[in-house]
Amino acid sequence: MSGRIRVLAFVAGCAALFAVAVVAGRLVGPVAAEPDPAAGHDDEMAGMEMVEGAHHDVGGLEASAGGYTMTLTGPRQTAGRQPLAFTITDADGDPVTAYDEQHERDLHLIVVRRDLTGFQHVHPTLATDTGEWSTEVELSAGAWRVLTDFQPSGGEPQVLGADLLVEGDFAPAPLGPDSRTAHVDGYDVTLGRERVPAGTETVLTTTISRAGEPVTDLQPYLGASGHLVVLREGDLGYLHVHPDEESGAGPAIAFHTTFPSPGRYRLFLDFRHGDEVRTATFTVTVESWGDGTGHDH
Repeated sequence: MSGRIRVLAFVAGCAALFAVAVVAGRLVGPVAAEPDPAAGHDDEMAGMEMVEGAHHDVGGLEASAGGYTMTLTGPRQTAGRQPLAFTITDADGDPVTAYDEQHERDLHLIVVRRDLTGFQHVHPTLATDTGEWSTEVELSAGAWRVLTDFQPSGGEPQVLGADLLVEGDFAPAPLGPDSRTAHVDGYDVTLGRERVPAGTETVLTTTISRAGEPVTDLQPYLGASGHLVVLREGDLGYLHVHPDEESGAGPAIAFHTTFPSPGRYRLFLDFRHGDEVRTATFTVTVESWGDGTGHDH
């Protein structure tokens, strides 16, 4: 058998195959049947070790929730810059074409590989006649998670998730040690909190500098000083994170969230400066402790 890895089909047990890949470092499989559109969340997540609070405190674990369903136009892709399209339907199966704006957009699309690399936060275009959303994303080989964060007009906010497999050589990247400092395009970004508790509201403060000088003229991005996405290792549960409205133009940006369970999480901070959006990445371990205040220590 050759050393080349081909991710050949999306099946209900793809999460289980990915778990094997993390252990073995290689994933090999025969051509399988087309995915069953009616397959439920339990099948999709079969074989994945779940953590406490997985179904109740994070979003994006299911393709169907709250009476809405996300369906990818194609659950398989090839590597490279590729079109990505999907439709969101309501409980009657009709495409949703009206949305309430959140953070200056009707829908936020998060595309990330299941080893928490390749993160992209983009805003697709809606075809109002068909209800199909579309954009282009950069894909490398492996198992990916596609997350949609939206609020249907007059409804409640929703986060839906679906798996996307990309063919090609694949070696999952380890999450690595905790990291509270990121370097991106000449910027140094730090996460000020040293210990992070589960189960209590937490304030996460990021500080941005450049060439040793604090950045005090950040430009608004999505109506705030910055935008933070938090994903949990394993099931890629998505946390809602709210920026502090009093955060100004930097260098510090504060975010409020509650981590539902102990474990490891990856944080992606988008900030805008010099008319360009950049992404800083952090990795933290959440502990099963808390003094009930959520303040930095």
